[in-house]
Amino acid sequence: MITEEQALARILEKVRALPSRQVPLIEARGRFAAGDVFASVALPRFDNSAMDGYAVIAAACAEGRGQRLVGEQPAGADRRFRIVPGEAVRVFTGAPIPAGADAVVMQEDVRCKGSDVFVNTNVEPGEFIRRRGCDLSEGQRIVETGTRLAAQTLALLASQGFREVQTGGEVRVAIISTGDELVAPGGTLGPGQIFDSNSALLHALVGKCGASVGDIGHCQDDADSIESALRDGLGFDVLIILGGVSVGARDLVKAALAAVGARTDLWRVSVKPGKPFLFGHAGSCSIFGLPGNPVSAFVTFLLFVRPAILRLMGARDDQLSLLRTNAILTGEMNNDGDRPHYVRGQLGNGKFSAVGRQESHALYGLSRANALLRVPPGETFRSGETVPIIPID
Repeated sequence: MITEEQALARILEKVRALPSRQVPLIEARGRFAAGDVFASVALPRFDNSAMDGYAVIAAACAEGRGQRLVGEQPAGADRRFRIVPGEAVRVFTGAPIPAGADAVVMQEDVRCKGSDVFVNTNVEPGEFIRRRGCDLSEGQRIVETGTRLAAQTLALLASQGFREVQTGGEVRVAIISTGDELVAPGGTLGPGQIFDSNSALLHALVGKCGASVGDIGHCQDDADSIESALRDGLGFDVLIILGGVSVGARDLVKAALAAVGARTDLWRVSVKPGKPFLFGHAGSCSIFGLPGNPVSAFVTFLLFVRPAILRLMGARDDQLSLLRTNAILTGEMNNDGDRPHYVRGQLGNGKFSAVGRQESHALYGLSRANALLRVPPGETFRSGETVPIIPID
């Protein structure tokens, strides 16, 4: 059995980013940039007014001294005004600054009388002028390869005139659940059966990563049906198999993978919940076998599958890990086992509290959790202690 760190390193060694593709800017949110992008347009593109007011020459604006109004410049086409000391131009927010002007006086700080404007305050050069390039200059790198494209990043790209952007490839995922005991939601339960909750869980987790689920199937505990489903699933970039990867007599996945020509790269990881975890590959398909218990499937997906999907999408290495934050623990947490334990809980107002039962089957407690606490083997965290927390929502 290997550690979490060893398992993730082995997985990432085998996973390479998919070929990039050009996508419309309005469809690029959540994808990863496939190359560096540099600015070709300065922001602002020209000196402009930060306020509605009057463009003036500061040295000519003694308090109470009149300035002759010579025109009006709205936001839009530059009317090419030029002023000399003692003149002013009415300007609006975003309007080009007239040549010669070096300040803008807010409209609240002037008094108008006829064609004259009287300034009621001291004026300093540069006041309320947004200088060309003060936010962004030409040639400046605005997006780094592997950066996830947020809405605000897309706005920045649009400011440079981009309609499309080169992003990492689209990751297509197949999900196969196994087990005679499972019935699809909406079906009828027989004795000893339960509804399949893991398929819905994994579909949502995959979508949250930004990948697409191309197929969802279910197999009974039968070698032939599992092998047939695996062959279909190997046509995807990622194949996730739910259940059947432990050591029981009905755990048939490992043998079925071998039968369809897949290679198992690792099996069993020292983590709680989630020890019976499998990773392998067949051609360009990355294969993940997750435990059948929902909490185990959830935790192993976050720790191992999510980073692999993000790598396939073109993410930088520093964007593969889950975020960490610190919180105050509201109760004692003890791990007397030999595997790190991921405790489910609620993070709020800087505090973390465990919620619900902490067994690997406890789906209700998982549904109420928005964070995980990793308790290393043999350690105890005391109530009131500041501990590192992993937000999951």
